[in-house]
Amino acid sequence: MVYHRSHAFPRRNPLVQLDSGAVAEGRITRVTDFGAFIQFENGETGLVHISQIAHSFVRNIHDHVREGENIEVKVLGRDERGRLDLSIKELLEEPEEVPRPRAIGRQSPQFEAKLRSFMRDAKERTTTGGPKKPGGSGSTSTKRKK
Repeated sequence: MVYHRSHAFPRRNPLVQLDSGAVAEGRITRVTDFGAFIQFENGETGLVHISQIAHSFVRNIHDHVREGENIEVKVLGRDERGRLDLSIKELLEEPEEVPRPRAIGRQSPQFEAKLRSFMRDAKERTTTGGPKKPGGSGSTSTKRKK
């Protein structure tokens, strides 16, 4: 039986096993900002979370998947409520080089001096109870014009 994009899978086909680690084809029934819902031949539905779409950061899920599309996914397992947790990323070849965060080099001597001064002043303020306000008691009074 060949399935087309517009046709739903028949309900409850016991031949499809959706155990952890299984790879199965399903149809994307709904795409949200947080993931895509996949329906399988046996009628079960699972979620591919946005973090499981691709190895790179996915800003817009609609750039990767479309509703009605048939797609192959890997079953990661089931959550505590029995819902299927799925992945597309697990079936994709991992990129050879993972981008690494850029190392922050040594700051300029002027910055380091300002930072040391700030830290010293902050430590003094916390150990002496803070800076004293000019004007004595610290209360502010305003005179009204008559």
